[in-house]
Amino acid sequence: MLEGLMRRMANAMMDSMARRIFQDPYTENVFSSVAVAQKLGVRNIVEGCLRAESGRPISRPLGSPVVKSPWDQLLLQPVHLAPRLPTPDGVGIATHTVIGPQAARPLQLEIPILITGMSWGGALSLKAKVALAKGATLAGTATNTGEAPVLPAEREAAGLLIGQFNRGGWLNDDEQLRQVDAIEIQLGQGAQCAAPMSSSSHQFGEEYRAAFKLNKGENAVIHSRLPGVDSPREFIRLVHRLRRRYEVPVGLKLAAGHHLEQELQVALDAGVDFVTVDGAEGGTHGGPLILQDDFGIPTLFGVARAADFLQQQGATGRVSLIATGGLANPGHFLKAMALGANAVYIGSMALISMEQAQVVKALPFETPPQLVLHKGKFTEDLEVEPAAQHLAKFLKSCVDEMALGCYALGYSALTQVSRADLCSQDPHLARALRIDWVGLPPGRQLVPAWETPPEHPRRPERGEPRPHPQVH
Repeated sequence: MLEGLMRRMANAMMDSMARRIFQDPYTENVFSSVAVAQKLGVRNIVEGCLRAESGRPISRPLGSPVVKSPWDQLLLQPVHLAPRLPTPDGVGIATHTVIGPQAARPLQLEIPILITGMSWGGALSLKAKVALAKGATLAGTATNTGEAPVLPAEREAAGLLIGQFNRGGWLNDDEQLRQVDAIEIQLGQGAQCAAPMSSSSHQFGEEYRAAFKLNKGENAVIHSRLPGVDSPREFIRLVHRLRRRYEVPVGLKLAAGHHLEQELQVALDAGVDFVTVDGAEGGTHGGPLILQDDFGIPTLFGVARAADFLQQQGATGRVSLIATGGLANPGHFLKAMALGANAVYIGSMALISMEQAQVVKALPFETPPQLVLHKGKFTEDLEVEPAAQHLAKFLKSCVDEMALGCYALGYSALTQVSRADLCSQDPHLARALRIDWVGLPPGRQLVPAWETPPEHPRRPERGEPRPHPQVH
């Protein structure tokens, strides 16, 4: 009897719902919500409600959800008999790379994957920073201070530490700079460009104020420009001074934009040892949505253009190129190196791999970043040693996969991979990147018919097939 009653109730509910959906006017119809969601997108609706609630620019963690770089359209090409044979198993694959080879003290890395700049206080907790440093050290690579001063605990845990000469000015003095193994002048990043940012004084305590040298009630401000650098000439003087005084590699980090080559020319004029190109997919602890979604150029094109420019200027091999911005797996890393990068930075994936066994402390009612953020609800619950071990294992796994790729390519070092090893499924992308299209043999390019007119051009008759693209 109870089962029959429940079935009748369910049928009545379904009948009522069906009548409302199929009979109510659209202005009263619940299905109109589906149509609106399809038009505007669920993400835009939710983010619009958050704007309406706060009345201020909203900030999204870990960068834009819009993936703009078509990495999946690029494929690395195996060899069997030609143009070479696969690398014999048993041959060790060299994974090391050098950043700033012409610096007095180049940065020697065992693997070409570095941990990108994520600041203490402004973004991550001290525990998270120490775990990143320890994991990087275990894997034989470097970590980055981000827009923050050098922390004694981070410096102790990091075998190699890159210091970010930043727009907040928090690492820009002699005492700080003498503690780092490379200096990265940060003019902007993919997820925030060079827009000014600030953290309100009520968000941090005495320890933070002391480290950042802030007075009580003073906000932590990241300016749109480096203090004291208001022209390309002043930037050039800054690089000269830093290289001469500290002898470590000095580089430039910037958001990849359409004026990339002009900005890289200033960097070359300054004599930088490396450039870090952060594409539009770059992540951050939290940035304005318009800067994340609607500014910059995709990482893939930023890296390719930067590598092309360095080659044209004769700087390849002298100035190192670091790619970053949404790179998530070994395929991305190896393809970025094939396009011309000497190394890659990771941020979001480093955090995800680091906390993978501990997310249950936050889920299902809170988000995983609450484990690693400076003011996260579960910051104190992060266990540093397991987090460092998991990060190191993630890095080892990625590098081992990249090494397997080298066997299939017939190489004995990751640094040997080049654009000649890439093909694209998209003919337009192939032409833009100067690589082969998969539909034709090596070296033969697909040229649209309109670029090579026939000897006696004429308009095709009705029904006559149009000429096919010609092959060169």
